Amino acid sequence: MTTDNTAKRRLVLLLLIPLADDFKALLRERFELIDAPDPAARAAAIAGRGAEIELVLTNGATGLRADDIAALPRLGLAAAQGAGYENLDIAAAKARGIAVCNGAGTNDSCVADHTLALLLASVRALPQQEKALRAGIWRDDLPLRPSVNGRRLGIFGMGAIGRKIARRAQAFEMEIGYHNRRPREDAAGCRYFDSLVALAEWADFLVVAAPGGPATRHAVNAEVLAALGPQGHLVNIARGSLVDTAALAEALAAGRIAGAALDVYESEPKPPETLLGFDNVILTPHIAGWSPESIRATIDLFIANVQAWEAGRPVLTPL
Repeated sequence: MTTDNTAKRRLVLLLLIPLADDFKALLRERFELIDAPDPAARAAAIAGRGAEIELVLTNGATGLRADDIAALPRLGLAAAQGAGYENLDIAAAKARGIAVCNGAGTNDSCVADHTLALLLASVRALPQQEKALRAGIWRDDLPLRPSVNGRRLGIFGMGAIGRKIARRAQAFEMEIGYHNRRPREDAAGCRYFDSLVALAEWADFLVVAAPGGPATRHAVNAEVLAALGPQGHLVNIARGSLVDTAALAEALAAGRIAGAALDVYESEPKPPETLLGFDNVILTPHIAGWSPESIRATIDLFIANVQAWEAGRPVLTPL
């Protein structure tokens, strides 16, 4: 934490994630920025300037390991850019008295918007419809695709993003069910299920919006996919680890589910090779939470968290 004698000195920030130049410029206005967006640059920055670094901005996938934290003796605050923080070693940071925070709430709306776009595109088969049209096939020779209105949407993970997805789905007159560690009082009008399999059996469509990490790894497995059924669609905007990719490929090949739309994969940043051959799979490159507005909001929140920490106040979004 700074004192009156050092209040005008710019804190040294290690940036571990890629950002557009405009957003890095916002950080450079306030901090001495060390830009290390890949493993080699990260290792070089920590080895060469570890004794100077006071702040770290990372994300859930990139994280910050215990050995990195140990090599940063002046580190006072570590932040995850978005809501996810699965690879940020919170225990190691807190053991050192380091403030830890995330970007909760900054991209929830963007992720929820993208979720509904993926769901609609999958259920209505928009990529297949366009491909057919470009090949000269008119609607009379194409199968009818179901609508989403009035259908049952299951949401795995009723956090802030899950609740925003639910509100958007309710505008489509969908019935909402969810599975969470416990029922939520702020999920009015949504039906709680005490198991993911029970939710999948009830739902027409299943959206994965739960946190990543060991506790949820492969939560969407062959049993859950079988319960979702041959007319079911799966959407994942959470973390790739929550869905068993091999089981999903087998379910698609056997026609045990109708389609999948995924923004996240176990193989990131490489695409999921076993899913690339399916016409009924829609893939986007982990961009559900990315928009100019949402990225700017994460930067603004990070700066506000640093300001709170400098002033001796609790950070706004602690972990």
